[in-house]
Amino acid sequence: MKKVNVKKLALCGAFAAVATVGSLFSFPVLGSKCSPVQHMVNVLCAILLGPWWGLACAFITSVLRNLFGLGTFFAFPGSMCGALLSGLLYKAFKKLPAAYIGEVFGTGIIGGILCYPVAVYLMGKTEFGVFAMVVPFLISTCGGTLIAVALTLALAGTGALRRMQDSLK
Repeated sequence: MKKVNVKKLALCGAFAAVATVGSLFSFPVLGSKCSPVQHMVNVLCAILLGPWWGLACAFITSVLRNLFGLGTFFAFPGSMCGALLSGLLYKAFKKLPAAYIGEVFGTGIIGGILCYPVAVYLMGKTEFGVFAMVVPFLISTCGGTLIAVALTLALAGTGALRRMQDSLK
């Protein structure tokens, strides 16, 4: 049986809480509630926890956002695709820009397109276009990713990011 890293579990829970509370600071863009804090958390999860913990954190946050009325069903494909792709690219290349690109492409493009089946089949919005959520998701993820860039570069510059990563192994 595989051991669970309790530090990663605790950090995942803390990140889910930050992303959920951060949803209070959202803004509407073309029918979507854009929450840049979620995207910042996705990048941090990718860099500190890895792709699967990031995916779990995004899922938990999406569930909580929907339960508390802070988000829509679009939170699932947007946040989860961004978190997973960000984590996978960071794991593959071990470079911060890979995590940033993964978040923007995963959320903005892939997540935005995956909102189409969610809108049509789960929400009954038959007039919904395939690319309807790409622009709002790109706006949201670019804002959150820029916050993550500033934060991670500051942490990397002081050596704190490497120490944080080492403490989670």
